[in-house]
Amino acid sequence: MPNYMLLLYADEPTDEAEIARRDADLPEWKKVIDEFAASGALVGNGRLRPSETATTVQVRDLATELTDGPFAVTKEILGGYFILDLEDLDAATAAAAKLPIARFGTVEVRPLMSEEEMLRYRTEGAAAEA
Repeated sequence: MPNYMLLLYADEPTDEAEIARRDADLPEWKKVIDEFAASGALVGNGRLRPSETATTVQVRDLATELTDGPFAVTKEILGGYFILDLEDLDAATAAAAKLPIARFGTVEVRPLMSEEEMLRYRTEGAAAEA
């Protein structure tokens, strides 16, 4: 079965009331994670530290540039991820809808390339450019 990455985006909470509201969702998060694990779909997941801890790396003209903070031009920031092994996109979007963050943020669902697909993509891409 293919792997799907669910990227979790939301505004960072700025006040205690919003932090408390989101903390109230923690039992639901645990339930969903346990469900994914029990079904064998959970490959990995993680929560990211706040965006101010991010460092953005870019290499331009062989010079490495480091910038504090995320590379984003949006209020919503990437806060976490899941990698799930699921049957198809329908199963992946259904899984994304179960996540509490979907009620106030955004869950982006993206299929991951298998190693075979990456090799084929590189080979076909190189052939197309020749």
